[in-house]
Amino acid sequence: MRRLFRLLILLGLMLVPVATWAQAAPSAGPQRTERIEAELVAMSRWAAPGSTAVVAIRQNIEPGWHTYWRNPGDSGGPTTLVWTLPQGVSAGDIVWPLPDRQRLQQLVNYGYEGVVYLPVPIEVPADARPGTVLPLLVKAQFLVCSAEMCVPDDLTLTLDLPVREGAAPLDPAHGAAIARVLEQAPRPAGITAHVSLENGVLTLTATGGPLAGRDPGPSYFFPFESGVIDHAAAQTGSWGPQGLTLALAAGGKMNTNGLSGPIGGVLVTENGAWEIRAEPGAALPGATGSGDVTTRPEHTAPVATEPAGWSAFAKAALFALLGGLILNLMPCVFPILAMKAAALTASAHNPRHAGRDGLAFLAGVLTTFLILAGVLLGLRAAGEAVGWGFQLQSPPVIAGLALLMLAVALNLSGVFHVGGGLQAAGSGPLARLPGGVGAFFTGALAVVVAAPCTAPFMAFALGAALVMPWPMALVVFLMLGLGLALPFVLVSLSPALLAKLPRPGAWMERLKGLLAFPMYGTALWLGWVFSRQAGADALGLLFAAGLLLALGLWLVGTGQTERGLGRRGVVHLTAGAVVLVLAGAGVFMAAQAPDSPATGVPTRAEGSGPPSAPWSQAAIDTALAEGRPVLVNFTADWCVTCKINEQTSLTSPEVAREMERTNAVYLVADWTRRDDAITAELQRRGRSGVPLYLLYLPGQAEPRVLPQLLTAGVIVDALKDARP
Repeated sequence: MRRLFRLLILLGLMLVPVATWAQAAPSAGPQRTERIEAELVAMSRWAAPGSTAVVAIRQNIEPGWHTYWRNPGDSGGPTTLVWTLPQGVSAGDIVWPLPDRQRLQQLVNYGYEGVVYLPVPIEVPADARPGTVLPLLVKAQFLVCSAEMCVPDDLTLTLDLPVREGAAPLDPAHGAAIARVLEQAPRPAGITAHVSLENGVLTLTATGGPLAGRDPGPSYFFPFESGVIDHAAAQTGSWGPQGLTLALAAGGKMNTNGLSGPIGGVLVTENGAWEIRAEPGAALPGATGSGDVTTRPEHTAPVATEPAGWSAFAKAALFALLGGLILNLMPCVFPILAMKAAALTASAHNPRHAGRDGLAFLAGVLTTFLILAGVLLGLRAAGEAVGWGFQLQSPPVIAGLALLMLAVALNLSGVFHVGGGLQAAGSGPLARLPGGVGAFFTGALAVVVAAPCTAPFMAFALGAALVMPWPMALVVFLMLGLGLALPFVLVSLSPALLAKLPRPGAWMERLKGLLAFPMYGTALWLGWVFSRQAGADALGLLFAAGLLLALGLWLVGTGQTERGLGRRGVVHLTAGAVVLVLAGAGVFMAAQAPDSPATGVPTRAEGSGPPSAPWSQAAIDTALAEGRPVLVNFTADWCVTCKINEQTSLTSPEVAREMERTNAVYLVADWTRRDDAITAELQRRGRSGVPLYLLYLPGQAEPRVLPQLLTAGVIVDALKDARP
């Protein structure tokens, strides 16, 4: 039971979603990024009690960029909305305007350019009081793409909708435009449709309603779901006295699963666009014989799908593999590297066991990366602005990890034992479980501990993965895990290398004790991060929980010793279990303590960098308008790479002199706790996590991105371009 309890604790820590963060109240009116401006607007000047009002997400997309329809086509993603509404008020689905077909090489997407309105019906309760205001808030996520890249832009939009009696006139600014979208939006119109699949071709027949008795002209079928048709293939067909027939190349979903149910979509003709639902069945009569159907022309302006293309996917996967390999050399992974080395040495002269442990370690790494990636992609799909390391922005997760590292250290120090024998020396409590299970959970622990680090190549790989379709994104994360595990696996499967390792002996017990101290250090560091997130009062509760954990594990270890001497040890084991429960309660209390974080970074602490101010776009614009260069440090207290750069390169006398000489401004974007504005800026720069260093120079539109592993020389050379 104790083993199961510890396993559940570890899995729980990896799966705990980010806690609820306090957010600044969004401002009304248009919100914008470099690619898109969006605003929540109303069709009518007010809403009557018991009525259905219509509001719209107005997108003003910059030239060269576009967003997507409900079915994005061969790549991309639709706009998603998450509403926060007063009690009794509910929002319906988006009324999607007809999209353009946008071709890029062999791909075709469905999307929008320029100014677009996405209407949404809002149900107003009958008890809404006239003279009041309904505050509407929506968190909109747009995937905005150009010919070179795709960027997810998250904007929070608000609108105060007045409540009055009687019919409301159209809003003078946006009412007519929203009304036109509603009038022209596809809707059902009494059309009967059948579809059949044969030899990779979907035959769609549609008759009745507005199709009867007229030449449909150029026609096209937009399916509601991706994978139903080959979006890039031409649609051909004919028409008759009752309707039309279209021949559609089947998509991957149809070729794999076959025609298992009805197909919904929008049928567009020269005479209008209508929603249809095609049931499986034979072709309808009267849909051929009068002439051929021509295909509607495509919009051929260059649009971006490259990040989801195969070349970009291959590049991201390769960079992820390289990043994972380099991650083994990052400081946060050093304790686990030592533990892996000791575990490998213990089984070095048993190649079968070493190979088994190596593959189990690989499985643990890949499984944990898959879990983290699934949670991350799921949160983003739900509208959360999160990136790599998101779990470390949660004080409860940090508190749990601190105590987990303390437990690992106490085990290495011999306070208590899980399993036995020198063959498990240096492996920690999880690695000393029977057989390959221990190696599996050592791999899981390696991923958890590696999360605060970002290695070169990882930034591009993870940033690209977050805008790819989820199967591609998961493969990129798995390649990162493969890179992390690869050195250990290769050595464990190489008998020649294993033979050169020293044989087990008493030295391993000394090594085990020595390895405890990096884990103690990790626990202390996580405690410091927790204090930065939650404040001194919460840290005191965490210290109390840590003391109880140590006492409880000591009691358990004493009970184990008594059992080894032939006694029952029930008193010590029972007392240890009780104290461990109290330690768990202490962690819970620490995590629930009122927030009084020490972070926020109005100015940096002495020795952590030049005098600084909090990052904001307004601060950048002000400094550039004064002709001053701006160095921006995107950092977090739990990011080991960030802290090393700050304590070495950013604090060097050479950097201080050069910043003073160039009158540079130093801004810090602290991501220790969740900050959606910082997350959005990281995404805008194609990054999924920290560190990120940007140098803005007066007169230059875009900043220079500095390397993740900084040196004083790199910063000084970059600042020299700003000298007068």
